[in-house]
Amino acid sequence: MDNRNQMGKNKDGVLFPVAPNLSEMSDVYLKFIEEVKSEIQKQRISVVLNANSSMICLYWNIGRAILKKQEGEGWGAKVIDRMAKDLKDAFPEMSGFSPRNIKYMRKFAECWPDFQIVQQVVAQIPWRTNRMLLDKLDTEKSRIWYAYKTIENGWSSNMLELQIQSGLMERSGRSTNNFPVALPPADSDMVNQVFKDPYLFDFLGTDMPRREVEIERQLTEHIQSFLLELGQGFAFVGRQVHLEVGGDDFYIDLLFYHLKLRCYVVIELKACDFEPGFISQLNMYQNVVNDILCHPDDKPTIGLLLVKGKNETVVEYSLAGYQNPIGVAEWKNQIAKALPEELRSSLPSIEEIEKELE
Repeated sequence: MDNRNQMGKNKDGVLFPVAPNLSEMSDVYLKFIEEVKSEIQKQRISVVLNANSSMICLYWNIGRAILKKQEGEGWGAKVIDRMAKDLKDAFPEMSGFSPRNIKYMRKFAECWPDFQIVQQVVAQIPWRTNRMLLDKLDTEKSRIWYAYKTIENGWSSNMLELQIQSGLMERSGRSTNNFPVALPPADSDMVNQVFKDPYLFDFLGTDMPRREVEIERQLTEHIQSFLLELGQGFAFVGRQVHLEVGGDDFYIDLLFYHLKLRCYVVIELKACDFEPGFISQLNMYQNVVNDILCHPDDKPTIGLLLVKGKNETVVEYSLAGYQNPIGVAEWKNQIAKALPEELRSSLPSIEEIEKELE
């Protein structure tokens, strides 16, 4: 006998789940489903008044109840199909009681065992976004990190997915810097979390220019994407900002003001690997900005040097002795990185392309 008939109807290889008859269910289940219905009924008014938070908490309570019954009674997947039918019959005007969504409720409660975290953090996030956290992340540490960032930045589920794919958590607070010695401890920790390593400029496409001025131009043309990659709080001030020092002319590649940190951020962009002399130039720009542009209430200007590659040890020695807060990070074009390995290995190098064009 085909076991699939016990689970549902099958037509042309497509399975249509059919809930077991109510008469087949145990007294324990009948009591359980009535308790769930009662819980839903009690929460309906609250759901209307505070829709998302109450709904998330309701889903957690349902999921938690299912987990307990499955542990104690050994219930299988058929029970969820039965639950879906009974809940839809009892609350026809409410959505969200499909078998698939009820399984998400169970997984939700399993992944968030602490109800206090659910109330204080996760319930502030839409259900679709919560499902994204469950689908894309394997650890509670990563889920709680991205949950906080979603609330802080107001990300949609699509934006959250992009940030997860870019490895934002792994990149945040990773720049090589002198923040601990150049800033007070409280400011140092906050500033460190603002900057990342590497920065991803994949929105520029595959045709990457080699000259810094051309990269700057493209970044400012894609300023919305650039600001998104920099993170919340950055306000664009200008590109190639002119400074006159002792009769000599200098130009800051990119100048920003950070609204939360209350300071200017000078960004120098290099289309080559790190060289120690870059720090001296950046430090001078910071001194001028502090002296000429800063308001008395502003905090010290932060310098960010973006390079194609860096030796961590060389950077650390190069930063030693500087009093201005400076971070050094790499920038990358991630288009090729997203391709399968076999395709990446088959792509021609820049040198090979140039040879073909000669």
